[in-house]
Amino acid sequence: MSTNMLMVLGSALLFAMQPAAAQTKPAEPAPQYDAALAKSLGADERGMRPYVFVILKTGPKKIEDKAERDKIFQGHFANMGRLATEKKLVLAGPLDGKEGRRGIFVIATPDIEEAKRYVDTDPVISSGLMEAEYHKLYGSAALMMLNDIHSKIEKKQ
Repeated sequence: MSTNMLMVLGSALLFAMQPAAAQTKPAEPAPQYDAALAKSLGADERGMRPYVFVILKTGPKKIEDKAERDKIFQGHFANMGRLATEKKLVLAGPLDGKEGRRGIFVIATPDIEEAKRYVDTDPVISSGLMEAEYHKLYGSAALMMLNDIHSKIEKKQ
């Protein structure tokens, strides 16, 4: 084996034997607990809080008139915007439609009855185009910041 090859292998071996800290950048310091932020988000000691998870499913009513459907969906989007502004709706989004599942809401309350009152204000629910299924959810309180962050990255409404 040539001298150059031995030097390369020797260097690689020495590098491999060094402690991992010497081979990588030092870790960033862990963020410090922010009691005021945790309190403002309703976080418990684990940084979590209760929500209600809602699955929107195809409802019993069919509306064939395109203008009427468009009006209902305009109201649906306006209602989601209002609830998000009021910090009641944390997350919303469409699903793939499989098994009639059309979308989700995460509502910032631990109480299913209160979540029903919020969801019942939605025209897709009141019209019967969709119906809602409710579940308790325990998740990160940081979700409460989602709408504020989203507004900073949303280019088109």
